[in-house]
Amino acid sequence: MDQMAPLHEPAASPGAVLSGVLRTVDLRGRTGALTKLLPAPEIVDDEDAAQVVRSILADVKARGDVALLDATQRFDRVRLESLRVEAAEVKAALGDISPSLRDALEAAADNIGDYHRSQIHDDSSYERDGVKVTELRLAVERAGLYVPGGLAPLASTVLMTAIPARVAGVAELAMCSPPGPDGKIATSVLAAAAVAGVDEVYRVGGAQAIGALAYGTESVPAVDVIVGPGNRYVAIAERMVAGQGAVGVPSAFTGPSEVAVVADDTTDPSFAAVDLVVQAEHGPDGLSYLITWSEDAAKRIAGEVARITAQSPRRQAIEATFERGGFCVLVDGPDQAMQAANVIAAEHLELMCADAAALVSKVMSAGAVFVGPWAPASVGDYAAGPNHVLPTARSARFSNALRVDDFCKQIHVVEVSRAGLERLAAPVEALALSEGLAAHALSVTMRVSQS
Repeated sequence: MDQMAPLHEPAASPGAVLSGVLRTVDLRGRTGALTKLLPAPEIVDDEDAAQVVRSILADVKARGDVALLDATQRFDRVRLESLRVEAAEVKAALGDISPSLRDALEAAADNIGDYHRSQIHDDSSYERDGVKVTELRLAVERAGLYVPGGLAPLASTVLMTAIPARVAGVAELAMCSPPGPDGKIATSVLAAAAVAGVDEVYRVGGAQAIGALAYGTESVPAVDVIVGPGNRYVAIAERMVAGQGAVGVPSAFTGPSEVAVVADDTTDPSFAAVDLVVQAEHGPDGLSYLITWSEDAAKRIAGEVARITAQSPRRQAIEATFERGGFCVLVDGPDQAMQAANVIAAEHLELMCADAAALVSKVMSAGAVFVGPWAPASVGDYAAGPNHVLPTARSARFSNALRVDDFCKQIHVVEVSRAGLERLAAPVEALALSEGLAAHALSVTMRVSQS
């Protein structure tokens, strides 16, 4: 399940490779739409992966726990006796991590909670001529949290998914994360679950975990909403179970990581380079874009990317990302740079050029925007407060970061007075009869005709 996702090739194939890492896409002199000129992930339409996911989901739905155990042995190469992590083991993880990591988890949790509490709003009410509508905001009862493992156990994702759910008022939180070779979930992930107050932890990952949360098994009760990022199989599985009406999933496609960095001659090459590498080290399905109108800046930044990559302990993952997903986009200037950035609609958009703040007003599509040299995306990934579960694969065109509202239902309650119904009777009757729904019309006229 770790093969690279194919990419749409641009109309004109990328040109030279800068310092062996970034393929050039030259848009200079181009006018009009850029959509077909910029490489984009094809993950959403990857039919081979979709067939694999369909098979896994059907198996989980049919065989429950047995399917989960078999899939874990197949994909994670570990045979488990049970799926649930005991509460005592989760609690004990807090004592097994370093004091500095515990402090970091608690500090990040405090910032994340504080930010997401700002998203809470009161029930709204609307009244007009005898009609009153109240909107109730109710949290779902159970939320499923997916936390990736694989190349990196993401303790931060536990906080980013669990804390907004708690702020929303969700009563029960169930978390799934893939086990390591020893059959255990990383201690840091369990410790984060303890900090965030997760109720249930299951050692299962991949599309099979999404199936378990959506359909329920003997060990994993079904949930109402599933959130959390993952590889393309996880992201496709989330879309599929949502499409089946089995569970709610936020509209964002939260797949492999992406970044677009807008830079110029004023940009510190090492800052831009390390931020391109930051997202690339998540693994081979991601995208890293450098967007610049300076060939000199492009060469300097690409050189720094090569240097940092060569020294990285995750060199293999970074190189795999850059091999298919590393691009340098040459543009005419800031306006075309933002046009390109809006087409890419990257999960993380970093504006690191001169007058970066002035470009914010030109942002139309991005998961999150980071402005200036002192705001690397990694700050948002961990501790700034806003959520790091962000739209990928260009789904930022219509979606946003994970929010408290993603764990809530909005229910409108309608109250109508006699006078209000009399005012609305004629249009209701006319519309109902035009649609051939006589009983709809009668339900109104019957009431208003009574003395």
